[in-house]
Amino acid sequence: MLNQDFGIINYILNNIFSLSIPWLEESLFAKVSLILVNLWLGYPYIMIISMGTLQSISPNLYEVAALDGASGPTITRYITLPLVLKAVAPLLIGAFAFNFNNFSVIYLLTGGGPPMVGAQTPIGETDILLSYTYKLAFESSLGNDYGLASTVSIVVFFIVAALSVINLRLFAVKKNWQ
Repeated sequence: MLNQDFGIINYILNNIFSLSIPWLEESLFAKVSLILVNLWLGYPYIMIISMGTLQSISPNLYEVAALDGASGPTITRYITLPLVLKAVAPLLIGAFAFNFNNFSVIYLLTGGGPPMVGAQTPIGETDILLSYTYKLAFESSLGNDYGLASTVSIVVFFIVAALSVINLRLFAVKKNWQ
């Protein structure tokens, strides 16, 4: 779909605007394409969770708020958003943690490319730490650098562990507030 010469997106853009975008060949467009594909893949999950959360809010809350004279924006701000965020926030943090380590989309879509000019190791413009580690360990043209790859994977572990501890503490504090 994102191929510059044969992709359906560029075919449509070329027919309408006479425009051909190098989605996977240039750094900025490769990053935009990764974000768009991740949004496309994650949107149904978040939408189902959000719809389920919205349907679980009791209509009585809205009725009481309307009887008290609350307007639509006030009801949304003080009833809907707090209840939805309470249920969806842990899932959004989980989705963030998943995307932080989302090796498959980057590897399958861009392969980490386009290559970063002047880099001493085989790193691409769209590589994350996991795809970079994979390249170091298994795809380096300079040979397999298992030592550097294992060091990067330990750094990834500490980053994810630190984010998890921060999230757990924030949710423990929020739980104590309620």
